[in-house]
Amino acid sequence: MILGAHLIFSAYGFWLPNAQSGSWSDFIRSWELLKFGHATKTDERRSVANRPFDSALRAAAKKALMYPPVTFTGLQARAIANGFADVVRRTRCFVHACAVMPDHTHLVVGRHHYPIQQLANLLKGGATARLRAEGLDPFEDLEQRGVTRPSPWAHGYWKVWLDSDGDVRRAIDYTRRNPEKDGLKLQEWRFLTPYL
Repeated sequence: MILGAHLIFSAYGFWLPNAQSGSWSDFIRSWELLKFGHATKTDERRSVANRPFDSALRAAAKKALMYPPVTFTGLQARAIANGFADVVRRTRCFVHACAVMPDHTHLVVGRHHYPIQQLANLLKGGATARLRAEGLDPFEDLEQRGVTRPSPWAHGYWKVWLDSDGDVRRAIDYTRRNPEKDGLKLQEWRFLTPYL
């Protein structure tokens, strides 16, 4: 039985659809990115983030993006978490762990009556709404120049179903410790529900 899911939302430009380590994309929307390879869809249940890749090729591909890659500041991370909290209050979903990183987020969510895609879209939308309400949207300057503001998030999300108590606990531990890998402090958010 599915007990929950580990969700990962990438900031725009973090995980490209043709990443050498794999992606969740079946196609590439941008002609400019195609010269760096075809989509690298993977169905792995484990993280592929540690697979080797050509850092120069990745940097060149990021320069070909329509907008600069998004890197969230600490203030933006707090706004994102507050946006998640707004959605948690409205939907009454359970979030057991959350890490807001500079270029992606991890959430461990409990099973809910909303389909996972709907819940993921609500969470990303809540985070975006809060960034904009607080004047912290990374693309705010584009609108001032007459360009429609894109989402600060990459299209889609990564999900791993958690179907055992051990899976849930491992995902919670991984998410909790994720900031330490980047030399950041552990994060404690008030909207989290302990997993019993």
